[in-house]
Amino acid sequence: MSAPKRFFVNGLRYPEDTVAVIEGEEFVHAKTVLRIEEGAEIILLDGSGKEYSAIVAKIEKHRLSAHITGVNEGDKEPKTPIYLLCGALKGDKTEFVVQKATELGVGKIGVFSSEYCSAYMNENKLERLKKVAREAAKQCLRSCAPQIEYFASLEKALKSAAGFENKLFACEFLQGSAADVSDISGSVALVVGSEGGFSEKEYAMAQGEGFAGISLGKRILRAETAAIAVVALAAFALGELK
Repeated sequence: MSAPKRFFVNGLRYPEDTVAVIEGEEFVHAKTVLRIEEGAEIILLDGSGKEYSAIVAKIEKHRLSAHITGVNEGDKEPKTPIYLLCGALKGDKTEFVVQKATELGVGKIGVFSSEYCSAYMNENKLERLKKVAREAAKQCLRSCAPQIEYFASLEKALKSAAGFENKLFACEFLQGSAADVSDISGSVALVVGSEGGFSEKEYAMAQGEGFAGISLGKRILRAETAAIAVVALAAFALGELK
């Protein structure tokens, strides 16, 4: 028997309210793609970390209603905060990074523009990234989708990581690392550039914001590969992949 399908909803006030309504894109996905029927068991997610078990009570033309039967704390969320800052990438590569970072347990993703960045972001692209994060979160059984934000400059992106215990800056021209990813503990912010990489000036800026430069080896990795690799290394060090 397959696991109950999962849907994000807003404004749940259980136990005061025991009926939830699914509308918009989530409803369309439920009805036309998953073909959810009345009486089906589903899981509702409100981004709080809780998971609400529910039974579909009524399916209408543009929405469905579900009766909430209970609530539990999700057990798939990371114990330690991981924040990925990634330069905007061309095509659908940023979506790919968001999807995989979500699966690996990243709690927050910042996309930024930098000196050598040739991709661009707009409101539609940002909304698309948020949708990708929600779909990835449901697929890997997380209770929350990562928060996603866009920064028009690297400086603003770096400053957004204030308060993280570990701040690591992956840079392709470094000959060695000033920090060991495998030895971290506590919250971590990770920075990876776009296809053009970083300038010496940007690296100096990162150092000024408390970031330690790290190398990902002697081979030059594609930007999307570097992002996923550094997240996986950090997640493993923090015990998220054990």
